[in-house]
Amino acid sequence: MKTTCEIMSQKVLPAIRAEIARIMIDEYGCTQNYVAETLGLSRAAVSQYRSEKRGADVDFSEDTEKEIKTFSAKLVKGLSTRDKIAGMCKICKFVQISGWMYKNAPDAGYCFVCGDCE
Repeated sequence: MKTTCEIMSQKVLPAIRAEIARIMIDEYGCTQNYVAETLGLSRAAVSQYRSEKRGADVDFSEDTEKEIKTFSAKLVKGLSTRDKIAGMCKICKFVQISGWMYKNAPDAGYCFVCGDCE
């Protein structure tokens, strides 16, 4: 059995980062370097997200997609580290609430630690 955090960090967070990178580059014209710096990643990681070598195996709910787009727009404008973390936590919660976990990892439960992240 994998914990919710393991599933989220191995599958979901890479997919969120991939979607954010795609939006920032395709919709806002950001460079891979800018996206890498903004997300605290290497440029190579952003390249792998863009080429779907990482984070390509999660389908998000419509509400989650909307939240990712909203967060991506805020990232383009610039956010503090604290606000970046809070934004990622909010998206993580959307994925958990959307039912993705229950469909794809039925043994995992809702992460009670994320409940403290605002």
